[in-house]
Amino acid sequence: MEGYLPITQWNEDDRPREKLLLKGRNALSDAELLAILLGTGSRYMDKLGNWVTRSAVDLARDILHKTGNNLVSLARMTPLELQEVQGVGMAKAITILAAIELGARRKLASEVREKITSYREAQAIFRSKMEDLTVEQFWVIFLNTTNQILQVSKLSEGGISSTVVDPGPIFKMAVLLNARGIILGHNHPSGVPKPSELDKGLTRKLVQAGNVLDITVHDHLIIASQGYFSFSEEGLM
Repeated sequence: MEGYLPITQWNEDDRPREKLLLKGRNALSDAELLAILLGTGSRYMDKLGNWVTRSAVDLARDILHKTGNNLVSLARMTPLELQEVQGVGMAKAITILAAIELGARRKLASEVREKITSYREAQAIFRSKMEDLTVEQFWVIFLNTTNQILQVSKLSEGGISSTVVDPGPIFKMAVLLNARGIILGHNHPSGVPKPSELDKGLTRKLVQAGNVLDITVHDHLIIASQGYFSFSEEGLM
């Protein structure tokens, strides 16, 4: 334990919690914010039988190192993967993932009743939901007559390459919300946003169903790590 100095003995300006209170949350590094979530460090025995003591900031840096200091990669980790970091147990792993999910839900709440003025905005909303996923999901943005967001909902989830989409639940929800327009979105975990023939056929089917109900299908967006594909922008609607 030689050289180890507990956070409680650090200068006040360097302690994550006190630093947040004194300077605001924007002044903290990713590791310092993560350390606040972890709450405490850990003490464990290494392979040589020596006791090792790590502060919460040390653990946070270890976690970020495992992700290549990439918060997107951190969001994709499972509780078991987080526990591969020495000193991180189930409780700490769950706390981290709960905080990430809370941030995502906060973003979703801020989107409700916002107005969609371009399909790039819709793309950003879908990307916030699906960019970290390893399975395919299908989401729908429901809009009123002035293109304000009424609701953003996940309709289905499938495997690595496909998900089953039934038009019935989509338009049932649209009717219940009194939506006059919808924007469709799904992800390609492969990273390539190119639409498949199934994607094209589904889009045509949903547009036709919307026409019958006088509900406009404005666009169908495919989200992937290499970019996105807009059926509307490509003239396929």
